[in-house]
Amino acid sequence: MLTKRQNLMETIKGGKPDRFVKQYEFMNLILEAPMGAMVGPGQTIKNGWGITFTWPEGQLGGFPIHDAAHKVLKDITEWRKYVKAPAVETSDEAWAPAVAHANAVDRNEEFVTAFVAPGIFEMTHHLMGMEDALMALYEEPEDMHDLIDYLVDYELAYAKVMVDHIHPDAIFHHDDWGSQRSSFVSPEMFEEFFVPAYKKIYGFYKDNGVELIVHHSDSYAANLVPAMIEMGIDIWQGVMTTNNVPELIKKYGKQISFMGDIDSGVIDFAGWTPEIVAEYTEKACKQCGKLYFIPGASHGLNFGCYPGVYESNDEAIDKMSKEMF
Repeated sequence: MLTKRQNLMETIKGGKPDRFVKQYEFMNLILEAPMGAMVGPGQTIKNGWGITFTWPEGQLGGFPIHDAAHKVLKDITEWRKYVKAPAVETSDEAWAPAVAHANAVDRNEEFVTAFVAPGIFEMTHHLMGMEDALMALYEEPEDMHDLIDYLVDYELAYAKVMVDHIHPDAIFHHDDWGSQRSSFVSPEMFEEFFVPAYKKIYGFYKDNGVELIVHHSDSYAANLVPAMIEMGIDIWQGVMTTNNVPELIKKYGKQISFMGDIDSGVIDFAGWTPEIVAEYTEKACKQCGKLYFIPGASHGLNFGCYPGVYESNDEAIDKMSKEMF
């Protein structure tokens, strides 16, 4: 029987996997890395960039507050005055829990995986709000290019320290690039502003021992797949059913793999049942097939929003492996 890591590689290389990859099983996520404050349920926090996040009780996640009192950047042309990157944590003490976790992983079995969030596009709208960030791409492209370069430089500084400490085999990188129906920006604009940024970032990781780039965007982004390939993404995680995943696999499978095709919204809710999970999992596995595809919920981490959903999804995938392999 192949290890989780071997089975993943067979799947994405078009080889001979012996079962479906079960959601995140191949990634051992090192969540202890010092990446700045993250908001938890019921909390309101301000991070090192000055961005205030809130996670209201009863909601499934947090988001920045963008009223006049909290917006970090109100005018893109003045970004140099207001956007100040926090210091990258370099001390061995701060990194010790992450290093201990990475050292405990059997790398033949799993990929030591660094988690990076938010992404570059998300950072622009976390700083200034979605409307302002999108309008600035049209109205002040030079300043947006410069701001994006600044954000990239910060991530590269962080990446260098992280690579030196935990030597990751994989990167799991968040950046949501669309709604359920459309990308937030056109492929042309994406090519101009965000492809060069990610070629630098993902290029750095690949040049420094990282074997696998897994990018999370739980959205529509079928129109951005050629850009993802150009950036060096190996697996697009979070691919929603609106993307027509079987079609994407047919068209791009040899260049990139797809993880998802089970929308979290239809299986991960208060009234979920194992039968509902099994139904959507079966549909995804049968229509997407065994290669260049990893079944799983579109949610961007290795757990569900409601207790039991993630585990039920694993069981449903096991059942499909028995049936199809």
